[in-house]
Amino acid sequence: MRIWVDLTNSPHVLVLRPIIDVLRARGAEVRVTARDFAQTVALCERFGIEHEVIGRHRGGRVAAKALGLLDRSAALTRWARRAGGFDLALGHGSNDVTVAARLLRIPCSTMFDYEWATVQHTINCRLAQAVVVPEAIPPERLDRYGARRKLRRYPGLKEEYYLADFEPDPAVLDELGLDPAQPIAVVRTPPSVSLYHRFENDVFASVLEQLRGTQAVVLPRVPEQRAQLQGFIVPERAIDAQSLVAFADVVVSAGGTMNREAVALGTPVFTTFEGRLGAVDERLIAEGRLRRLERPEQLELVKRDRGAAGERIRRDPALLADLLCSPLG
Repeated sequence: MRIWVDLTNSPHVLVLRPIIDVLRARGAEVRVTARDFAQTVALCERFGIEHEVIGRHRGGRVAAKALGLLDRSAALTRWARRAGGFDLALGHGSNDVTVAARLLRIPCSTMFDYEWATVQHTINCRLAQAVVVPEAIPPERLDRYGARRKLRRYPGLKEEYYLADFEPDPAVLDELGLDPAQPIAVVRTPPSVSLYHRFENDVFASVLEQLRGTQAVVLPRVPEQRAQLQGFIVPERAIDAQSLVAFADVVVSAGGTMNREAVALGTPVFTTFEGRLGAVDERLIAEGRLRRLERPEQLELVKRDRGAAGERIRRDPALLADLLCSPLG
């Protein structure tokens, strides 16, 4: 069996890494393509995932995204033809691979855990044969995308699956020159190039000012954000962000994946996301596992009690592999 995996953004490398391992352990030949965006390629290299770099991000404007979809889908189609036949294509929210797979008449699976990325899901859910999502998302929220009869739902957070074999490595603290005896904050910048997040975040900016001069590690999404982060610890390359989150005393993120990594690892976490909340985050907030940061003064940087975090939930990524492979029967 030959399976094609496409990676378009940094978190997708983390999500699909253990699934690739499961598929290969089952005897599948897995080929990987990656888009040059954020730290996607660097993370592939860090995890030793052999890949072919195809295409890049074209920017946040709708017209640029449309052009990028057309160009990269065409490039992926040409690559897949040269690579030979595939039995299945899959990605985490990759429009490019679903379009290319349809053109090539290859069965395709997509997965995501945020239901309000309307343009992305309208394409993916209609073209894919399986749509893999958390059980927290009500099926009726996905009806508008044509996903109802294709849904394959899983319990818990996707982070509980891909972090199942993870144990934090303190080497990241030395790499960044951090003193573990002092409080550590980890901050993830807003997804400013995403269609669903097109406004300034005043709370996030105030939080940055409050953390200036502390042990605050800021992880920018795109190079353009780096110039705005003078005075903070900003890694020059892809790091072991999951270990950093595990050792942090607080995480503040305007995105989604790092928030849920913190939840899965037992680290206190605030969200400053100002878009429409998805069902996964709604549930985490209701359970008190994720908090909305509405005022900068809510954030207190102190050493946390690690004994209060409780036991981690670890889930078997083989379940996600089974759901993604469901179009094969």
